[in-house]
Amino acid sequence: MIRIIGVDLPNNKRIIIALTYMFGIGYNTSKKILMESKIDSNTRTHNISEDDIARIRNVIMKSYRVEGDLKKEISLNIKRLIDVNCYKGLRHRKGLTVRGQKTHSNAKTCRKYKKK
Repeated sequence: MIRIIGVDLPNNKRIIIALTYMFGIGYNTSKKILMESKIDSNTRTHNISEDDIARIRNVIMKSYRVEGDLKKEISLNIKRLIDVNCYKGLRHRKGLTVRGQKTHSNAKTCRKYKKK
C-alpha cells in the first residue's frame, strides 16, 4: 500500500483514481499532477516505483494544498465569516444552508442538525 502525505492509497486502482482519495484532489487535479510528474495515468498503484512516488509527492507538496492544511484553511475562512457577522457567517452559525438554497422542502438534514 502506497502512502503519500499521510494517506494510504488503494492498491488495485489506477493511480489517477487513487490520488482522488486525498482530501483536496479531484479527478482533474489528479490528471494535472500525473502530467507534471510524467507518469501514465493508467498505471496501477501497486506497479508504481519509489521514484514515481517521490515525483508525485514533490509535485503535490510544491503546488497544491491538501489534507490538513486545506482543512485548516477552510475552517479559518468559515471562522472569519462568523466573526465578521456577515450573512454567510450567520447562516454558518445557525447551521443552515449558506449558498441560497431553499430550505422549505429540501435541505432536511441541515435543518435537522441546526444549533438551537
